[in-house]
Amino acid sequence: MVRDQIAARGVRDARVLEAMRRVPRHLFVPEQNRARAYGDHPLPLGRGQTISQPYIVAFMTECLALKPGEKVLEVGTGSGYQSAVLACLTDRVFSVEIDGELARRAGATLRELGFGAVRVREGDGFFGWPEEAPFDAVIVTCGVGCVPPPLVEQLGEGGRLIIPVEKRPLSQTLTLVSKKNGKTAVRELLDVLFVPMTGEAQK
Repeated sequence: MVRDQIAARGVRDARVLEAMRRVPRHLFVPEQNRARAYGDHPLPLGRGQTISQPYIVAFMTECLALKPGEKVLEVGTGSGYQSAVLACLTDRVFSVEIDGELARRAGATLRELGFGAVRVREGDGFFGWPEEAPFDAVIVTCGVGCVPPPLVEQLGEGGRLIIPVEKRPLSQTLTLVSKKNGKTAVRELLDVLFVPMTGEAQK
């Protein structure tokens, strides 16, 4: 998977590639889908959610350029797979999941696999995790019509935010927001398709 789907498509960060090798993706998907866990595609988790395509997980993670000890917020825990990949890069991972059942499942899986340092809580990711701000990086794993202002506010100086922003129905662009000297810069990266953010984002 790492050689043919990720490194071959341009992901070069050695720490990211090692994290992708280390995390057992099949243990984050339902048993009926485990035979397909390492394919180049997303997979359903149930409850209307998916686990992202491996390449996209690696690409988004590389874009964050995480350093050891940096604090990262994930919006949309899902299965906990992305959380585990992040935990291979830093020991300060915070993840918010709006679906309580998914949050509990992900937390249990992460603990069982030795990623118990990841803090998972149930909540609306649109609002981030203000009590733990500021963050050096924020990763959003669901599509949204615009970048939620609370996430930008919770981004620290020099911080990076990667998020799928909807441009038109069923079309999103992976967008990198960086903050420097209190100002933000936005760069569009590639077209993607994630499940939509629910909660406040849909009001």
